[in-house]
Amino acid sequence: MARIRQVKSLASAAALRNHLEDLGVEIPMDDEVDPAGALAQPLAITDGSAGTMTARNRWAVLPMEGWDGEDDGRPSDLVRRRWDRFAASGAGLLWGEATAVRPDGRANPRQLVLDETTVEEFAVLRARLDPSQLTGLQLTHSGRYARPTTEGPAPKTVYEHPLLDARVESGAAEVLTDEELDELVEQFIDRAVLAHQAGFEFVDIKACHGYLGHEFLSAFHRPGPFGGDLEGRTRFLRSIITGIRRQVPDLGVAVRLSLFDFVPHTIGEGGVGVPEAFGPYQLAFGGDGSGVGTDLTETHRVLDMLDSLGVGLVCASAGSPYYVPHIQRPAYFPPSDGYQPPEDPLVGVARLIAATAEIARRHPKMTVVAAGLSYLQEWLPNVGQALVDQGMADAVGLGRMILSYPHMPADVMASRELDRRLICRTFSDCTTAPRSGLISGCYPLDDFYNEREERIQLAAFKKAAKARLR
Repeated sequence: MARIRQVKSLASAAALRNHLEDLGVEIPMDDEVDPAGALAQPLAITDGSAGTMTARNRWAVLPMEGWDGEDDGRPSDLVRRRWDRFAASGAGLLWGEATAVRPDGRANPRQLVLDETTVEEFAVLRARLDPSQLTGLQLTHSGRYARPTTEGPAPKTVYEHPLLDARVESGAAEVLTDEELDELVEQFIDRAVLAHQAGFEFVDIKACHGYLGHEFLSAFHRPGPFGGDLEGRTRFLRSIITGIRRQVPDLGVAVRLSLFDFVPHTIGEGGVGVPEAFGPYQLAFGGDGSGVGTDLTETHRVLDMLDSLGVGLVCASAGSPYYVPHIQRPAYFPPSDGYQPPEDPLVGVARLIAATAEIARRHPKMTVVAAGLSYLQEWLPNVGQALVDQGMADAVGLGRMILSYPHMPADVMASRELDRRLICRTFSDCTTAPRSGLISGCYPLDDFYNEREERIQLAAFKKAAKARLR
């Protein structure tokens, strides 16, 4: 493929538009950002049980997976520092980070865990935020990506996958039984009760990125009540939401959903990502059967089901960072163990924006939060404003960008010039570091991490990874 032109080299809105035209994709964008415009307006979210929840503006901090809690799942000083930065962001909607509902569901040994022993510390964590920030907590089980101890992966899966099972370092993945899933449903419900007790206004039942809640949606061949037709494949998600409504009706419920998926990709010639299998591929929820295209027919049906359960808040994502990161978080620089993008990352941004706009139009009662926008860099506010103005999304979420530049929303709404030194350039060190066993953070742009000794370890890991890929 032709050499990718970095976004930071596009010095004007006209230059970006010309580049998008050359790529043959559309991304809406305003030339100027109005500090008091669409992104600064209040956002009313209608939850079918909890009633109306209001965020003071249309900026959102997205849930991310931390690798820096205490060994027992409690928040650490590093977690508290990150949440303090969230509080200072100016964002009206704060989607608290991925939190495991039980220890063996952690994606890493230092991920947060919510249970009876940690709930009081979560209450303290919530209290550090601005009371006016509408705040939720993402509840998750990492499924096939569970790695709860330093001894290695301990995957729990929904079905046997012909491609992904072969990637498990420790051998065959364990397929959870129906009885184990019934127990897990009750644990999600119990943790939602604890989140409410800790002061969170809503919980997010994670159904994205290849984790357990997402994998159910492609469990076409799983027998029994949790697989097969869409009714079965959504039973896990629907049962959790129904139970939460019964136990804590005044707690809002949100879902972060991978709207579509692709066939797993692997490293091909020149380090560029290529499909691991060619031809028909039926295990991509929201896919068109080819493995590299989208069909949101079932996605809309899932959203109709969520709407019937009173879910009024959805964050739109795609794919998985483990096997198709180029559609989930477009980046110029991949993690050190990943593949080079097989397309200009702006193509991936445009694809996700188009899917987000489609669900926003088809499900107008739902509040839809856009994601995957960090690769837009200094043009993120211009695009975000256009998305909200044109009804293509109701709010703009920041993930990686919030790690490097947490106060971007505050700067935009105060009419301050963006600090280009802090703009996320998608270096992917925030992924490479955790995958090498180090704490999560933005090493290139946040001096706090750049000055830690882990930076030296990270550099050594990246050098070794580069050598292995030659």
